[in-house]
Formats: sequence, C-alpha cells, structure tokens
Amino acid sequence: MNTLTYTYESILSDALKVNWKVSDLIGGDKRLDFYKPFLPDSLAGAQAIHCLSDREKLILNQIRGNSYLHLFGLAEEFILPMVIDQVRDNLLVDIYSTQALLRFAEEESKHIYLFQRFAEAFAIGFGSVPACIGPAHEIADAVLQHSTLGVALLTLHIEWMTQRHYLESVQGNRQEPLDPLFASLLRHHWMEEAQHAKLDTLIVETLVEQLSPLDIAQGVDDYFTLVHMLDGGLQAQVQLDIASLEAAIGRSLDAVDKAEIQARQIESYRWAFLGSGMTHPNVIQTFGKLNSTAQNQLLEWTLHFTKATFPQAA
Repeated sequence: MNTLTYTYESILSDALKVNWKVSDLIGGDKRLDFYKPFLPDSLAGAQAIHCLSDREKLILNQIRGNSYLHLFGLAEEFILPMVIDQVRDNLLVDIYSTQALLRFAEEESKHIYLFQRFAEAFAIGFGSVPACIGPAHEIADAVLQHSTLGVALLTLHIEWMTQRHYLESVQGNRQEPLDPLFASLLRHHWMEEAQHAKLDTLIVETLVEQLSPLDIAQGVDDYFTLVHMLDGGLQAQVQLDIASLEAAIGRSLDAVDKAEIQARQIESYRWAFLGSGMTHPNVIQTFGKLNSTAQNQLLEWTLHFTKATFPQAA
C-alpha cells in the first residue's frame, strides 16, 4: 500500500496537544438546552417531515441527538477491544505505534464515559429515556466475531464519517441554532477522532501487509456483512425513535404519518451512518488499495445509502 503523509509518531504528537476531561464538558452548571435542536438537520432529517409541527420536529431532533451519541457509544464498545488487540500485536515493534494506540484506547474509553454522562443529562432534561438498540456488549460481541480486517474497515468508515459530520455540518454552522453544549460535545469528540481516523488507516495498512489475498477478500466481505448488520440496527432504531416521539408529544401517530416519518428517518439514518462514511474520499482511497474489486464493491454499495439531501418542507 502507498506511503501516507502521517506516521504513528506524528499522530501521537498531534494527540498530545488535545487534552480535555469529561467533567470539562458536561455536568454541574453545564446543561443541555431543550429549546434548541441538537443535531444539524443534514444529520437529523426532521424538517422535511410534513406531518409534524415545529415543536414535534424539535423533539424528534433531540431524540435523534440522543440516539446519535448512543450509536457512537455502541461503536466504541467494539473499537476499544480491537485497538487493544493492536497494542498487543505492536508492543515490541515500535514505541510510537504502541504509545499512539494506547492513547487511542484511552480516548475511546473516555468517549464511552462521555456518552454515558450525556445520556444521564439527557434523561433528566428530556423527562424520559428514549429507547435505543442494544445491549451494547451483545452488539460488540457480534461485531467482533468477524475478521480483524473487517472490523478495522468498519472502524475506519466510522472514524472518517465522524470527521465528515463535524466539518461539513457542525463547524461554522450559523444557519441552525444548535445547542452550544451538544455542539461542544461533538467538537471535542471530533478533535480526538481526527487522530483516530489516521490511526485506523495505519492499522488497516499494517493488517493488509500481513494477510494473504484470500484473507483480504474475506475482510472486505466481512465489512459489507457488518454494514448490512448496521443497516438493520438503524432501521430498528427508527422504530424505537417513533415510539419515543409518540410518548414525548403525547399523541399516537396514524399509519400514514408513521409511514412518512419512517421513510424520511431511514433515509436520514442511512446517509448519516452509512453513506457519509462509505463515500468519504479517504475510505474510498483505502479500499482502492486493498485489491482490484474492493473499491468497486464499495461504490456499488454506496448507491443504496447516498441520498444526502432532504427537501425542505413546504
């Protein structure tokens, strides 16, 4: 695979410049503002839903903000053990890779704790606990049953996806009055994921150098199996979100309204968690380096998940 412009040493140097604690971001007098949306609509997809009032769209946006961080927390439950395995495998190879990967693992653990604290604060301010898919450890166990390369490719997808979400939809967004605390959580998460995405790329390159063409092909197949699994989880989350919305707005939605919300939200979830990662230029580039068919497979799959625009409600 081609030589990249960054190394474990340079990534570690950048990581050491970022230093924040969970208590700096949430808790005490730092509270969520439930009069404001949490996610940009490019990620929440609520504004184009005709059957909901403005207040109900805001509530759905906040439910999506809760599930958004919950899903990242789920991902980090399987990313953490994958990274720890890489620490063990690299322990005697290079001191910079060991230190960079150890910091990676430490930061993933911190993110899990951050999202747990957020969930607690959300439940207090929202007045209820929206249901989310899980349990996290069971999903992590199911993911980790697949090949290391398959898990690493999914991790690569998720980490570059995080970069895209923040840079394209949150940073500099003056059109939407996002809750400053939620935006701060996204910014600080992004700051550390910027290093993680590069580390994921190096992890994939290292794995590929050690694998046979057959094993690489299996890793690619496992990635797409995991994408299919994730898509099923997202569709299940849509149903849970609709039930949480009904409970929060105090009314039952009829079949027509539910069908509209479901269609819009499946499209939104698929873009946010699948399409935006699979079409990231760095993900496409990495797949192009794996073998002659991996990139073509990726591009074919993205056709299902790349409806990134949401028409504005009339």
